[in-house]
Amino acid sequence: MEEKRYKLNFDFIPEESWKFNLRRLLSPAAWDVVRRDAYKRAGYKCRICGRGNCRLEAHEKWSFDTEKKIQKLEDVLALCHECHAVIHYQRTALCDGADGARRAEEHFMRVNGCTESDFHEALARAAARHERLNDTEDWQLDLSFLKRFI
Repeated sequence: MEEKRYKLNFDFIPEESWKFNLRRLLSPAAWDVVRRDAYKRAGYKCRICGRGNCRLEAHEKWSFDTEKKIQKLEDVLALCHECHAVIHYQRTALCDGADGARRAEEHFMRVNGCTESDFHEALARAAARHERLNDTEDWQLDLSFLKRFI
């Protein structure tokens, strides 16, 4: 069965990598430059659902090479809170409880035009990928994306 492709997806990173985020690694001033650049490149709209006129959040898009153990920063994306909550569904469910999880589920289905069954299938695939990523330890960070700001 072919895997469905969605506009809005879950983006679970290895638990070991939770402590590595740009907001922690960069100075507040440097982080502001990076996130504001993301907002400007997106035309001050959510890069996923297109919502404008809302408070945007910066999402770090990472790729993972399990053979070389490299965690590479691919981009920083401007997202609305609702899309960001879906992407980090695990955190949303943990911090915002059942209500937050349900809002994220509804947003996923609305943006992707899919069913609750589709949502649960996509979540299961993301969880399985997350488990595979957790099997790799000692990730090396590739922050070459940030060269554009130097």
